[in-house]
Amino acid sequence: MNRLFGKSKPKEPGPSISDCIAGVDQRAEAVEKKINALENDLRKFRDQMAKMREGPAKNAVKQKALRILKQKKLYENQLDNLRGQSFNMEQANMAHQTLKDTHTTVDVQDELADMMEQADEVQEALGRTYNTPEIDEDELEAELDALGEEIGLDDDQSYLDDVLKAPEAPSNKPDTEQAKNKDGVPVDEFGLPQLNK
Repeated sequence: MNRLFGKSKPKEPGPSISDCIAGVDQRAEAVEKKINALENDLRKFRDQMAKMREGPAKNAVKQKALRILKQKKLYENQLDNLRGQSFNMEQANMAHQTLKDTHTTVDVQDELADMMEQADEVQEALGRTYNTPEIDEDELEAELDALGEEIGLDDDQSYLDDVLKAPEAPSNKPDTEQAKNKDGVPVDEFGLPQLNK
């Protein structure tokens, strides 16, 4: 069939919504330039009419000004429509992007849920016991109780009872007499003879 009719052309992707928005904005700018040009013409006609006397020449200029004013109003309506289209397309583009983001988030959440399931399976496999002897619970509790008794012996605080039997600290000041050695020479607190000053 391809030899008879030829191959179809590969289809190019259609314009994106951003391209459409850009095209509408360019058309709106072109219409805005036309409106500005018509406003300049209207100013010229208004100035010209202000200098003219009543008569057929002034009426002809007035008719031209009315046609330009009508054209300006049409362009302004067209500009409003283009701005509205651009706004609507931007809103649609934002909604589209939000949907894409939501879809991506859901995909990521699904992947995380799968990973959590795999992690649970791994933890379960790692938690299995293989050929370990069974230990009697009663023996473990008896051993724990024995450890508790040993620890209880270490908590003996009877040495603190001796603190209550200790003598009290002196309440009066010691005498300030200088200590003297056996020869009667005054000595300092280390028992060394003091020199007279």
